[in-house]
Amino acid sequence: MFDQLSDKLDGILSGLRQRGVLTEPMIREGLREIRRVLLEADVNFQIARDFVKRVEEKAIGERVLKAVSPGQQLVKVVHEELTAMLGEKRSPLALAAIPPTVIMMVGLQGSGKTTTAGKIARRMKREMRQTRLVACDVYRPAAVDQLQTLGEQVGVPVYAEPGVTDVVGIARRALEVAKNERDRVVIFDTAGRLQIDEDLMDELRRLKEALKPDEILFVADGMIGQEAVNVAKGFDDALSITGVVLTKMDGDARGGAALSIFGVTGKPIKFLGVGEKLDGLEDFHPERMAGRILQMGDVVSLVEKAQAAFDADESAKLERKVMGSGRFDLEDFLVALRQFQNLGPLENLLKLIPGINKKMLKDVKVDPQRMKHIEAIILSMTPRERKRPELLTGARRARISRGCGRPVVEINRLLAQFKEMQKMMKTMKGLQGMMPKGGMMPRMPFGR
Repeated sequence: MFDQLSDKLDGILSGLRQRGVLTEPMIREGLREIRRVLLEADVNFQIARDFVKRVEEKAIGERVLKAVSPGQQLVKVVHEELTAMLGEKRSPLALAAIPPTVIMMVGLQGSGKTTTAGKIARRMKREMRQTRLVACDVYRPAAVDQLQTLGEQVGVPVYAEPGVTDVVGIARRALEVAKNERDRVVIFDTAGRLQIDEDLMDELRRLKEALKPDEILFVADGMIGQEAVNVAKGFDDALSITGVVLTKMDGDARGGAALSIFGVTGKPIKFLGVGEKLDGLEDFHPERMAGRILQMGDVVSLVEKAQAAFDADESAKLERKVMGSGRFDLEDFLVALRQFQNLGPLENLLKLIPGINKKMLKDVKVDPQRMKHIEAIILSMTPRERKRPELLTGARRARISRGCGRPVVEINRLLAQFKEMQKMMKTMKGLQGMMPKGGMMPRMPFGR
């Protein structure tokens, strides 16, 4: 997501940052290049022009030209305006003061409405909100079955009336059931079409009138770029949508839809869909996204990913063991490894760290199978060998190699790296007594 746009913007801004002095012609030339890059990324023409105009108004003045580091000041201005273009601040779901909160999912067929409904249901359940899904797509074959399957996967009930075509009637009866069951959130998966048509809009207007939803979320395929913005405007004109979910943003989308949709509709992007898995839904934070596009990192999102992925009880247990006894065996390493895998691909995590740019990432050879191989090696050991790696003689290592299908050289490399890690843990244990009471102790990399 945004990789091409990010690389090109970084190239332009890096050239300006390296100059000790910036003149008006230099800034104007750089901004012309930025506008060209935005248009190549399929950003709306008017949005791109207004963005460059605002940056130019702020940049051509004492704030930048007279600054000690004019290049850095210009980057700051670009970051501020990019954040404004994306919506300025996070816009969370509007939850009703008196439950249930009613959410309508709308959009074209194939945009990912049903999957997104399942992802939001999963999130609501994890927030301890009793949730129900409602199947209001009575036209697409297997739409009801798909929603029921998603409901089973996330552990959320699904209201459906197979064979019934009165969509408004289904919705009214589902809402009555939700109120009787004291549901906190009800998510209505509506029908889509291959293109906007009056029949679709009329049905959605009648549903809106019957349900009086707290949220009408327009789900757009981020891969179709500028066309997603035009479709969003059509739905907004007809229904007054309250927010946008952009899906398939983990692909090679150029990013034009994300950068244009707020400026054209005035409606915030609430979530990004990344991947088909039900945990692939990210909150959209304009400021953080602007930082990622400008390769400034996103530490807050990295910490939030860690908090969501790590098992707090397992992490606390592991930390107490290491800090208490100073021992760290391969069983502990396996626990830490599995928690780390929950964070997702390593290259995606590295992009969130400030100072890590694309050039550095190109030098990092990330093998997604590497962690699986390490896990297989450790699981091929006996429990005693995991607790006491020093017992692993040549014969034992050959046996482990046959068991996991990995060469002995990989086993040797893992054990050498593990030995270095054990030394680090002992050092941290030794430092514990030097820290003030109350804990200035640095957290384990896989801690809470």
